[in-house]
Amino acid sequence: MIRLNRLAPAVLLLLFSSAGAHKGWFLNTDAYPLSWSLFLQPLPLGMTMLALLAVAGLAWVQRRRGGVGFLPDAEHFGALPSRLSALYALMPLLLGIHVAVPLAINAMQRHLFVPDVPLPLSLLDLFELGIALALFFGILTRYAALALALLWVLGIFLVGLRPMLENAHFLGYAAFFFFAGRGPISVDRILFPRLEPGPHLLRRAIPCLRIGIALSLIAVAFTEKLANLPYALAFLQKFPLNFVHQIGIPLSDTLFLVGAGGVELGIGLMLLFNVFTREISILAWVFFNLTLSVFDVTELINHLPFYAAMFLLIIWKPGERSEELWRGGLQNALLPLGTEAPARNSPAG
Repeated sequence: MIRLNRLAPAVLLLLFSSAGAHKGWFLNTDAYPLSWSLFLQPLPLGMTMLALLAVAGLAWVQRRRGGVGFLPDAEHFGALPSRLSALYALMPLLLGIHVAVPLAINAMQRHLFVPDVPLPLSLLDLFELGIALALFFGILTRYAALALALLWVLGIFLVGLRPMLENAHFLGYAAFFFFAGRGPISVDRILFPRLEPGPHLLRRAIPCLRIGIALSLIAVAFTEKLANLPYALAFLQKFPLNFVHQIGIPLSDTLFLVGAGGVELGIGLMLLFNVFTREISILAWVFFNLTLSVFDVTELINHLPFYAAMFLLIIWKPGERSEELWRGGLQNALLPLGTEAPARNSPAG
């Protein structure tokens, strides 16, 4: 029997593996096509059902608590509303940088979004690079967001649905910047204030980003683990991440991978249905960073969009109060979106 004092480390290691690198960035997937017949086996199917039941149970707990999570909010630690609003004002800038850097690097290497998806057409690299620069500087941001969404949709026809679902977080970012713009620290705020979104659109930005991140995690849970165990096993042979053996628990690679896929699916479902979002985000953020000691800079660069999104979801507490501070931050903090009287030349003499 597995001792109880070893169960917690085992669960942590499963979480560690689930938040690891996208395997396609390090091992070619061409020799391992998806097979739903593999998914319809007792282990993957049972783990999927267990994840669904776990998320349903946690949703019930959250409802019983009146929608209140376990983590105290920033104001509990003394954060002033005006300072929190200013932090929200900075978030589009931080998210813009975190998504623009991997976009630009992959565009220059002729990759579509991530290293394992080659760009099928010439000039698309310039299109992707242009989107990255627009998001980085915050110039015509909402048009760049539409272009990013268009590039994602084109990717379905050019490279297939699977890689685009694995990178649904870019679609989430496209929706985020369309609804929120690039905030006060941007070229748009100075040169094109009339192109910025109205206050009625701002509230949609964070839910869209959260859903995009969730869909990406759910897709990867299936395409790299639950519905593609041969590929996951091949990856594990190249990168021996089954550290459960090191604490004396004889857990097979197959069970380890199925468990990791179930955890990743559970995280994605909790984000999708907004179940204890702050709690699961801080846990996922920690384990996303732990794998940096295992993989190279490729993981750091391509996980930047996840790091930024998780940080925003950690500090974001759903409710009218947060939405008010969010709107106030984006429109009135740092560099307010207001009307100024046009400057007039003073009469000579």
